[in-house]
Amino acid sequence: MKITEEEVRHVANLSKLAFSAEETAAFATTLSKIVDMVELLNEVDTTGVPVTTTMAEQKNVMREDVAQKGEDRQELFKNVPESQDHFIKVPAILDGGGDA
Repeated sequence: MKITEEEVRHVANLSKLAFSAEETAAFATTLSKIVDMVELLNEVDTTGVPVTTTMAEQKNVMREDVAQKGEDRQELFKNVPESQDHFIKVPAILDGGGDA
């Protein structure tokens, strides 16, 4: 199946993306090759092959949600250099690192 450059431009426009003419042509070629490879899978005889969604035997192991006593706030904050409103105050790392 051939993906046209017009289709690539249309999807790019819907995605609010802009590509050069060279990029559009490259995407059209690459996407066409990908679709062709996927279409080859239709030729594989899967008669008698069970449907699978995963190859791993994964199970969610859930633990009982039990409330536990928390740590003593004073003990946790005894080595904190600076705190404010029961939070640890740290230097700002965004917007130039100034006071937040």
